[in-house]
Amino acid sequence: MLNNNGRVVMISGANRGIGLAIARNLYKAGYSLSLGSRSIDSLKGIIENSTEDRIINCYFDANDKSSHKNWVIDTVNKFSKIDCLINNAGIVESVSVDDEEDNEEALDRMWAVNVKAPLSLTRLTLPYLKKSGSGRVINVASLAGKAVYGSSVGYSMTKFAAVALSHATRHGGWDYGVRCTALCPGYVATDMTSEVESVPIDNMISPTDLAELVKTVISLSNSASVAELIVNCKPDIIA
Repeated sequence: MLNNNGRVVMISGANRGIGLAIARNLYKAGYSLSLGSRSIDSLKGIIENSTEDRIINCYFDANDKSSHKNWVIDTVNKFSKIDCLINNAGIVESVSVDDEEDNEEALDRMWAVNVKAPLSLTRLTLPYLKKSGSGRVINVASLAGKAVYGSSVGYSMTKFAAVALSHATRHGGWDYGVRCTALCPGYVATDMTSEVESVPIDNMISPTDLAELVKTVISLSNSASVAELIVNCKPDIIA
């Protein structure tokens, strides 16, 4: 297991849901955090008893590539390094194969946030992750990135791509100690699933459970690589 003290983690979409749970868990475990969100105000005070020497709140907009670069620069200026990137920010919109109306804009929005932004951040942070010698990347994908149910295709397309990005990152950084994991949960009890009726919210995966899994994965040694981590709240078969 790696020593987490002093290790620096960047987390996108850290102001709520899975990202917030991960941030709180990792801070408690001794990590230093660089938190990214479209609203810096939404990041203030979300980590109880935090100190300025271990946390920085930064502006990050998936659709604004300049914010990606500035976030990385601000993180390095603050901590002089980056050890882990958690691509958590994501959106879901309804785009189905049998849509009668053209949903091209919705698909483009999901592609930009769920795939192109994580790729951009990965490219920007990879030199620092390689320098770390034990760099870690977690891409929060989805069970929808492993199996498609029904005709809803847009979200699944982007999450399948996020899984592909994870494997490419794992291969590209392997010789430098970089390890990448695609986290693929089913329904998680967050704002994004608040309108889901097929699974009661009390039966959904807790964000705190995912946060604990993330902490474990990023602390494993280089010889224990978890390429994909599938987490479900019901007995679906992935095929």
